[in-house]
Amino acid sequence: MLTLPLIQTLREAYPASALHFWVRRGFAPLFAAHPAIDAVFEYDKRGGQAGGLSTLRLGRRLGREGYSLWVSAHSSPRSALLARWSSAKIRIGYKQPRLNAWFYTHTVDRRFAELEEIERLEQLLLPLGLGVPAQKWPRIVLPQEVRDKAEELFQGLRGSADAPVLGVHPGSIWGTKRWLPEYFADVAARAVAEGAKVMLFAGPGEESVARQVRSLMEQSLPAGAMDAVLDLSGALSLVELAACLGRLSCYLTNDSGPMHLAWPQGTPVAAVFGPTVRRLGFFPRGEHASVLEISLDCRPCGLHGPQECPLGHHNCMRLLTPDLVWPVVLEKLSARHAAFQEAQ
Repeated sequence: MLTLPLIQTLREAYPASALHFWVRRGFAPLFAAHPAIDAVFEYDKRGGQAGGLSTLRLGRRLGREGYSLWVSAHSSPRSALLARWSSAKIRIGYKQPRLNAWFYTHTVDRRFAELEEIERLEQLLLPLGLGVPAQKWPRIVLPQEVRDKAEELFQGLRGSADAPVLGVHPGSIWGTKRWLPEYFADVAARAVAEGAKVMLFAGPGEESVARQVRSLMEQSLPAGAMDAVLDLSGALSLVELAACLGRLSCYLTNDSGPMHLAWPQGTPVAAVFGPTVRRLGFFPRGEHASVLEISLDCRPCGLHGPQECPLGHHNCMRLLTPDLVWPVVLEKLSARHAAFQEAQ
């Protein structure tokens, strides 16, 4: 998603050219309807295409496409090697690691410590003389059928009250990035008590965390209150999730990939950051987005956050209590509901 401003700038610069986007397996539907992109291709770099021979076969396929320009948004040597095999006359990538210089015709400094990720990606435009794009906002374009499905889900949940809807997403593939399930349940229960509806999200492998949040909510809410909760954990495709996130009154989430499906659509986001920090450059943007974090000497403990806290206390998440997060969530729910009522 953070690559979209780069792609949108390339489309504006080369309106008559075909623009192809290569993504990881499972992500193509997110970009298939984007008007800046002519074709989307998938690469299973973590599955059946992860080995050396599969990478070589992909490289040969790239060579047959006849690309004139190849822009690599990744700094890995494998990405650099695939760029070389593309046989594009102009191949642009990052300088680091040094091996990359052998495979690209032009390299740029990523300037990781100085820039945020969207601006780091913009550096790849410099060899083309395009300068810094004025439009830095990722434009998410989803198929009509998934937007219709999201509309049906929201109509069924809101009922006649037109209540604000809080989306809760407690999962992450990185263990230390997960805010405590009891904290998510606490904030979600407070939202229900205030008259809001709640959508509970979870991707593949995150269902157990979502079940834990739901169970804790059931224990704290009065009988019948769970009717205000729609559990969509494991029930949505990635593109369907994106469509739902775009309609929320507020999205409470960890620092995770789905976070970047919400804020580009203008959804108010309350993002809990623990082992990672805002200055790493991967954070929600816009006036409706909030990063919730506390200052600790041990933060950050990695670019992604390890599976377990290196110091054993996980205080970056434990000390960020629901009492600190709830006021931010409530403000976003109230503001969006007021705007909705005014529009009616």
